[in-house]
Amino acid sequence: MGVLDWIVLGSALLFIVGYGVWKTQGSKNVDDYVRGGNDAKWWTIGLSVMATQASAITFLSTPGQAFHDGLGFVQFYFGLPLAMIVICLVFIPIYKKLKVFTAYEMLEGRFDLKTRTLTAILFLIQRGLAAGITIFAPSIILSAVLGWDLRTLNIIIGVLVIIYTVSGGTKAVSVTQKQQMFIIMVGMFFAFFFILGSLPTGVSFGEALKIAGANGKLEVLDFSLDTNNRYTFWSGITGGFFLALAYFGTDQSQVQRYLSGKSVRESQLGLIFNGVFKIPMQFFILLVGAMVFVFYQYNPSPLNFNPAATQAVMESEYLGEYKALEQEHLVLEQEKKMAQNAFSAALELKEYNAIEQAKQDILKINQRERASRDTAKTLIAKASDTVETNDKDYVFIHFILDNLPTGLIGLLLAVILSAAMSSTASELNALGTITALDLYRRNKKEKKDEKHYVLATKGFTLLWGIVAICIACFANLFDNLIQLVNIIGSIFYGNVLGIFLLAFFFKFVKGNAVFIAALVTQVIVIIGWYMDWMSYLWLNAFGCILVICLAMLIESFDSFLSKPPIKA
Repeated sequence: MGVLDWIVLGSALLFIVGYGVWKTQGSKNVDDYVRGGNDAKWWTIGLSVMATQASAITFLSTPGQAFHDGLGFVQFYFGLPLAMIVICLVFIPIYKKLKVFTAYEMLEGRFDLKTRTLTAILFLIQRGLAAGITIFAPSIILSAVLGWDLRTLNIIIGVLVIIYTVSGGTKAVSVTQKQQMFIIMVGMFFAFFFILGSLPTGVSFGEALKIAGANGKLEVLDFSLDTNNRYTFWSGITGGFFLALAYFGTDQSQVQRYLSGKSVRESQLGLIFNGVFKIPMQFFILLVGAMVFVFYQYNPSPLNFNPAATQAVMESEYLGEYKALEQEHLVLEQEKKMAQNAFSAALELKEYNAIEQAKQDILKINQRERASRDTAKTLIAKASDTVETNDKDYVFIHFILDNLPTGLIGLLLAVILSAAMSSTASELNALGTITALDLYRRNKKEKKDEKHYVLATKGFTLLWGIVAICIACFANLFDNLIQLVNIIGSIFYGNVLGIFLLAFFFKFVKGNAVFIAALVTQVIVIIGWYMDWMSYLWLNAFGCILVICLAMLIESFDSFLSKPPIKA
């Protein structure tokens, strides 16, 4: 990184923190601090909702996902627009009518205090874990850039977010997220056009798409019914729908964004904005990853993109075997480049047989390359059981650091850190609010003034910030960071969504039945995930349906037992 990169990166981060603190000073009551004074416009809500979901993990992992597996991941979001419609028609009017501060406040009036408390605790567990991961993700990036200790970086990033989140509450999160989304999209567009400009002369965007397609990277739709396949049209439209419905409808980190809306209409328009633009944005980020793949068809790439993994195996007894694999990889890269050139030439001449032959040659080389990379991962695992062999999360950052010009590197790092700060700020804001209002204030017997609860919310936000930093310090990479966050959500979201649907639509079901059903469901879902009964996306639908069925069964059984005996 050059001096200009540091200036760009530092200026972007300091502006976001300073602007957030300056713009939102002086929250005098809980309404101002938690709901931002209820004066947010629809575009602020829409951008804030998108920025909350678009964490650093999105911009770190998604391009790597497309590099390895293609654009099929976008199917994960197919259920989102449908979920936005349901939330706009059902959830928002109810929340606004009841004038609630939190999503779980409504559950006490409908059921009882213990159901409200249980649901709030389920949220705190899963969102607290996710907050730690959203801090941990960018720490990986900067550790690769600076060679600093991961824990030190976790603390630095966490403290930056805590400063303006504690200071300004919901409004600070919302106003800074507009600037963060601007930085994010500008940076990604710059990266996209830089990749296209770096391709060999004569390789246009259209030809780059054909090259990606020949390598199987543009296969968007999968209509198979295999429930073990993570990303299919059906898992996206069902499991993705339930996940989005639970996340945007019941997760306080999102609910708090649109509760700050000036009116029901402003909140609804904000969510419709997200429903319209989320899939195109995600598709574009995946497309960037596919173009990175095309770039590496003509430029050298490492055998494994994780520098720590390469270092570990180089310092082990498997050095010789790994060096031999690297030599094979270099030969494969030359063959790959020649095959891509043959494919381009066949496309230009429009010779169908030559095009098909070139495609087959490319696919064979890709299979050999994938086998080589898998062998490398096996050697890395033997060399060290603490280093992550899966390098999906390192693909995009490797491309940024090794290929982008000075200044643009700083901008792309600012993109990833801005995304991390925006999502983490929303999570800490929600965690502090739930702890202060759903647990602390609701169970505190003596009455306190508004100032006390504003201070309490700030204190709990600070506490959760410290907890998130601690989780980040002990986090390890899973298969892929973006999948890890979605897995954690899927374990809890279906159950929580089912509780809310019971509250909205099943009026005969009482609090005791829901409480027992929720406890049983959560245990079964965790067992199902651990035993790998199904792909994690299906856990959302499974948990939601299970808690509803169990609650109705328990309520019906209880009603049967409580009926007086029929007199003869």
